[in-house]
Amino acid sequence: MTENELSYKIRGAIFRVYNHLGPGLLESVYVAALAYELKKEGLIVKTQVALPVQYETEYLDLGFRIDILINDLVIIEVKSIESLHEVHHKQVLTYLRLSNKKLALLVNFNTTNISNSIIRKVNGL
Repeated sequence: MTENELSYKIRGAIFRVYNHLGPGLLESVYVAALAYELKKEGLIVKTQVALPVQYETEYLDLGFRIDILINDLVIIEVKSIESLHEVHHKQVLTYLRLSNKKLALLVNFNTTNISNSIIRKVNGL
């Protein structure tokens, strides 16, 4: 399955979770519910994936974690905050670059319109 095909399935799962739970819960609740929905779709789902940083020849284990990684291809960064800021977008782009992945979805569940709160980020590689 390609990144775009996975993105379509992920968006569907995000809508199901949002419609069932609504806004205002902790990020960890949305991560768990979204992981559950995606596993039901038969996808390979990993949560809280360690993301080491390579500096020159040294790997620095700094505790960076990818919220959800799907089929080792697509990153999902989950937020439940008042509003997304530029730093959240940059964080996702950095995760893409460090992990050599092509596609990420940044989603903020603390919203009245989930459609406008799913942002697609692409790594130019």
